[in-house]
Amino acid sequence: MVQTQAAAVLEPLDDHRMDITFLAGESYEVAMRGHRVLVDQPVEAGGEDAAPTPTELFVASLATCVAFYAGRYLTRHGYSRDGLAVSASFDMATDRPARVSDIRLAVRVPADLPAARRPALSAVISHCTVHNTLTSPPAVAIDLV
Repeated sequence: MVQTQAAAVLEPLDDHRMDITFLAGESYEVAMRGHRVLVDQPVEAGGEDAAPTPTELFVASLATCVAFYAGRYLTRHGYSRDGLAVSASFDMATDRPARVSDIRLAVRVPADLPAARRPALSAVISHCTVHNTLTSPPAVAIDLV
């Protein structure tokens, strides 16, 4: 019943809509555009560690956005994406509120990318949509329905 009410309140503007449903324990399913993503918590946090945590997906969202922008740049300029990879790590804040305090991304560029192209690539990937959202945070409204 709550799900039906939420659907009525949150009319989709377009494809920017997701619904999250409780599964069991500490796991949830995210449904968007016909896709399904699971989230869970580690065992020490009461979950079954059956899927990434929401925080891990948050950091993965930034890393994959950077990879996407890097890939588009490489293709647009005639370079191969072979060897393109992004590694991400993060730290949690030790004070309140609970949050990610630091994110580190390492972008492995393809061997055929000339050194002279690296500054432009760096500029492009530093303006991916997720990074822009972190540097200019959106308004967040949370309503109980």
